[in-house]
Amino acid sequence: MGSESELLAVALPFVEAGLSAGDLVALTCPPDTVALLARELGPQAGAVESDQRLSLLGSRAPDALAMCSRYLERAAASGSGRLRVLAEVDFGHDPADWREGQRYESVSNRLMGTAPLDALCLYDRRRLDPSVVESAAATHPVLVEGSGRRANPAFQDPGTYVPSLPLPREPVEDGEPVFAVDDARTLAGLRHQLGAVLASLVPGRDQQGDLHLALSEIAANAFRHGVRPVSARVWGDGGHVVCRITDRGTSYADPFSGFVPAHGLDLSRGGMGLWLARKLWDHVDVLPGPAGLSVRLSSRVR
Repeated sequence: MGSESELLAVALPFVEAGLSAGDLVALTCPPDTVALLARELGPQAGAVESDQRLSLLGSRAPDALAMCSRYLERAAASGSGRLRVLAEVDFGHDPADWREGQRYESVSNRLMGTAPLDALCLYDRRRLDPSVVESAAATHPVLVEGSGRRANPAFQDPGTYVPSLPLPREPVEDGEPVFAVDDARTLAGLRHQLGAVLASLVPGRDQQGDLHLALSEIAANAFRHGVRPVSARVWGDGGHVVCRITDRGTSYADPFSGFVPAHGLDLSRGGMGLWLARKLWDHVDVLPGPAGLSVRLSSRVR
């Protein structure tokens, strides 16, 4: 879409149909879009909820999926039992964020595929980079054209699409790492070293703690499930911090890992490493290769 009239022509019938059916209807859109729809809906606007945490507008991917599950629980207890979500896509200005958004749009189709959920994603050409708009064809199985829908022949299965996304190096990786170890002797020792280097790179205590918690879990995965030796590299330039944890294993092949806990909501069973990483770091890339498996985590310093 490229205008307010095009947005309303698609969004209003979708929202009104949900209200007529007794669905729980929620918007996850920028404030100006919410205001526009509220004006057009008039008194019906009071029956529509607005929550940016249902998408990457207000959450990281695992939290957006968890929030969607909460809304589904609410929908199941009332009305038609269905949830209807109108989502306006916006991945921000950083191409690395676009990659995370494309992953999320792709895997959410699989992870939410059997739920009683109707979702319509709006891609506004006025806001988005053309490459982000183009990616919608690969990540959505159905396209809306005018008042109709059609199966999308360009849709790619998430198991194929997600691994195909480019994984460029972070610019800070072109410099010398501020910390490097090639054969960490113990998990406890590596965790301590990583905590110390993060403290030197990240001034905020809360962010330090979050990054270290997730990084410790990734290191634990390498020791417990990978193949020794385990190595680590950390880079920082004042604005970004990047860490790679590498072991000699090469078996990872699941593009859906980390978007939900590996063992469901029972976190006592473990399986939290990549899930915590996706919750607490800006970008998470799993990089399998002939020399081993690396997990690269990067975040802006806040």
